Amino acid sequence: MRGTTRTVAVAGISAAALLLAGCGGGGDEGGDTTDTAAKTGGAITVRGCNPENPLIAGNTSETCGGNVLDVVTAKLVKYNVDTAAPENDIAESIETSDNQNFTVKLKKDYKFHDGTVVKAKNFVDAWNYTAYGPNAQLGSYFFEPIEGYGDLQSEDPDGEEGPQKAPAPKAKEMTGLKVVDDTTFTIKTTEKVSNLPVRLGYTAFAPQPDAFFADPKTFGDKPIAAGPYKVDSWTKNAEIKLSKFADYSGEKKGNLDNITFKIYQDSNAAYADVQANQLDVTDEVPASAQIDDKYKTDLPDRNLQKPVGVIQTITTAPAKVDPNYGPEIRKAISMAINREAIIKAIFNGSREPATGWVSPVVDGYKADVCGEFCKYDPAKAKEQLAKAGGFKGGKITLSYNADASHKEWTEATCNSIKQALGVDCVATPVVDFSTFRTQIHDRKMKGMFRTGWQMDYPSIENFLAPLYGTGASSNDGDYSNPEFDAKLKEAAAATDPAESNKLYQEAEAIIAKDMATIPLWYSTATFGWSDKVTNVKSTPFGVPDYASISLK
Repeated sequence: MRGTTRTVAVAGISAAALLLAGCGGGGDEGGDTTDTAAKTGGAITVRGCNPENPLIAGNTSETCGGNVLDVVTAKLVKYNVDTAAPENDIAESIETSDNQNFTVKLKKDYKFHDGTVVKAKNFVDAWNYTAYGPNAQLGSYFFEPIEGYGDLQSEDPDGEEGPQKAPAPKAKEMTGLKVVDDTTFTIKTTEKVSNLPVRLGYTAFAPQPDAFFADPKTFGDKPIAAGPYKVDSWTKNAEIKLSKFADYSGEKKGNLDNITFKIYQDSNAAYADVQANQLDVTDEVPASAQIDDKYKTDLPDRNLQKPVGVIQTITTAPAKVDPNYGPEIRKAISMAINREAIIKAIFNGSREPATGWVSPVVDGYKADVCGEFCKYDPAKAKEQLAKAGGFKGGKITLSYNADASHKEWTEATCNSIKQALGVDCVATPVVDFSTFRTQIHDRKMKGMFRTGWQMDYPSIENFLAPLYGTGASSNDGDYSNPEFDAKLKEAAAATDPAESNKLYQEAEAIIAKDMATIPLWYSTATFGWSDKVTNVKSTPFGVPDYASISLK
């Protein structure tokens, strides 16, 4: 789903010095807090960050907005907070006999926050709105498999900068969606899609109430959804206040009455507030507190660390924005990054060096897809750079959002690149995540920039299609390879899961040849919390299970 904001400044110690010193010991995988009898009621504050866009399910593709929508929305499917296994939520059933024609039946009287009932048309109308090209929704790509999606798109004949406007699409509704009655609708895909039911728990597939279509432009400031919590207010750059939805129709109701996402510009400040019991939960522990497991001393019995479905990568600007970072240059840069030393120095060994583009937590993961190009080898890196004709862009830049803990590792990464290649590399901060993502989305970001991916649903496909498919919603580098696209379609159509995974692995091998992005490491979630809360858990997606948290 989402470009993640994860991982901050080590006070008083430069990242380069940390890398050279190699300080820090091995990481320790902690568990979640032991479940205790949940106390209901009360209010907490949790760390938040600036969403890139208004809180509209079909236009949110990053964690700052996504973490809020996770507890505000309900979808056809939800994911088990312990295993990530898909389970029906609003759906009573999702049935297919051929993986191409699906019949969805809804539970009766499932309510939105405004008291209206969730009906089949609320899904169909929302999906058509998101897929319709002129609406420019970031989640549009997720509806590409549905029959008729192409007719909702149009191409600007002279590009975005030219004077001509794109013609109106042929249609406003996908032929593959049909409302049967208030509690039934059907989905027809262009080709077989074996894992479609697994995908339907992603935020973009959430239904929208009738109120959304009356005023889509302002709806996102105070969205109406069907989840366990509702948005009461959003004070920009300060906080997003949620309250428990009394008439929530789902099985897992929240324990707390109120949850406030306090928006921080610096996760060091959030961590300090947790230590002082002025913030109840932070989903980000700064690098300074991870060295020698300091956070475990700072927050005894109120911390956790858990492997999750998140990968950190480096993406290079599209060639039309910055032509200096072609595939062969990316390979040289990748071999110049000492992943093991950076993980040891900055993350206290709590990451795993990435050897490919898919997280080990999902079925279908294959080790060492990246091969020699993800192994630190300064000599080969220099040879590769010479083979590529040298770096012609002057200095290499690596941009990151400054409101989260990326300063140390980006500086350490640049230091490693500079030492190995003899080319200057500068870690470049951007004020906050919203500004950072806007520059990337508008294709104004040059050089390299940090990217991370938090899985939307537990599938190897989710680490490939949304990130590297031609025109995909989170394809920040505009990677395009027809062979890769064709392999994705072939894998999606396979009815046998093992065969499907094999084909997705072949697709991953294609992006390895092109070094579509530079894989860095597989992540762990590290949380800390105040002494007044309990039942803090991490989902397999690396997000706190906010609905389970309770006061002591």
